[in-house]
Amino acid sequence: MLSFAYPWVALLLPAPLAVYLLAPPWTQNRPGLRVPFFGKLAALTGASPLPGVSVGRRGLWRTTALILCWCLALLAVMRPQWIEPPIHHDKPARDLLLLVDLSGSMDTTDFTDATGAKINRLSAVKQVLDDFLARRQGDRVGIVVFGNAPFTLVPFSTDLDLVRRLLREMEVGMAGPRTVFGDAIGLGINLFAKSAAPAKTMIALTDGNDTASSVPPAEAARVAADRGIVIHTVAIGDPTAAGEEKLDQAALQDVSRTTGGGYYLALNRDELADIYARIDAVEARKVETVVFQPKVELFWLPLAALTVFSMLVQGLRFLPRPRRQAVAGASS
Repeated sequence: MLSFAYPWVALLLPAPLAVYLLAPPWTQNRPGLRVPFFGKLAALTGASPLPGVSVGRRGLWRTTALILCWCLALLAVMRPQWIEPPIHHDKPARDLLLLVDLSGSMDTTDFTDATGAKINRLSAVKQVLDDFLARRQGDRVGIVVFGNAPFTLVPFSTDLDLVRRLLREMEVGMAGPRTVFGDAIGLGINLFAKSAAPAKTMIALTDGNDTASSVPPAEAARVAADRGIVIHTVAIGDPTAAGEEKLDQAALQDVSRTTGGGYYLALNRDELADIYARIDAVEARKVETVVFQPKVELFWLPLAALTVFSMLVQGLRFLPRPRRQAVAGASS
């Protein structure tokens, strides 16, 4: 579609006519010469002599050339543009951070896969999370793993294929045997500090209680809530376990309640898959669509035409003109 950046410039189109009608004519004093054949000389040049004045007249082709040059100049100043079809770009409107417990208890084989074979807790988590991430197109996703200390496994990225590949490479104990849930939340808060997304969500998964955090989970949750971060907590494993493998459901419930998230308990793989399906429904995909219409500048076309045409007109002035032959009448 053709458009103009400055269409109002077209109002200047009659400006030369207004100048011609309203402005006084340009005059130039030149030395004169009296000749007896002045009338014939004026007729040959096309001038209209007045007493003491000779008014030059432009020919039709010169007037037409000037009008065309003026129109081309105005057309170039109007900045014609060709508007391309709009391009739609989906911009992620949510940052999603997964907190995954890799303590030694995640190696407990009390889950089954889709075929019914026995697998450990982490394997079940990876299978369910992989399916969950496959439906998160449009979100930026990051992963924090924690054991003795929290570590950023994947910073926020829209490359979900990369996130899923690194997720499959997680192993039990790679972050240490203990559980620092509160510190993991603190690291997640720091990662969100540079996030400009309007929606910020954490999904924390653990099968034990906090045993070594420098920041208690409840305190970290209050900081997250103040910064607009929602935390969903997913507890897996045996809620009746004791010792370091004891599942502190009260702490997880407190974290989710403080931040406005949900608390979920998964005792097997099917329940875990159902939990992530529910979280997927609650945390619906959010995308900001940015529409951009490319514009191709065309002002150079009338400008080039003006340049070529004006040079051509000037060149024609220097072409040799055919001589006029005078026809003398014979008298006897």
